[in-house]
Amino acid sequence: MGLTFEIAEGGFLDIDITITGPDGAVIHKGERESSGIYTFSAPTSGRYTYCFSNKMSTMTPKVVMFNLEVGDSPAKNGEKEDEVNHNNLENMIKELAATLKTVKHEQEYMQVRDRIHRAINESTNSRVVMWSIFEASVLLVMTLGQVYYLKRFFEVQRVV
Repeated sequence: MGLTFEIAEGGFLDIDITITGPDGAVIHKGERESSGIYTFSAPTSGRYTYCFSNKMSTMTPKVVMFNLEVGDSPAKNGEKEDEVNHNNLENMIKELAATLKTVKHEQEYMQVRDRIHRAINESTNSRVVMWSIFEASVLLVMTLGQVYYLKRFFEVQRVV
């Protein structure tokens, strides 16, 4: 069994993770991790629990991207040589399928990262535009103020 995860957005990009076996035993426990790859052989059959906890920053929602892989047990050493040769093609197909699955997961990861970075870029762009409009407005107000001040400064006042 394998678990790959990464925090896509939110807070300091960290989260707690606990992997628990069907007997209630904790297989892995990590705190404040931003990403991880955990692979382990399941000693018993049953339901394994993956728990992502956000207790340290409950006010900040987080987006967690994860992939869960469940594989077959490795071939036993006692198999006959003929069976191994006949299963060569099957093993190559399984290996190709696993590689394609890895490529698919990598593409999904890249799409998530692209979406996040695009949102950051658009947010930054809108802030820059708003700041530029603000600066132009301040410059215009200062120009009008100075013209008005200079006009009043050079006016001749009549004394009656």
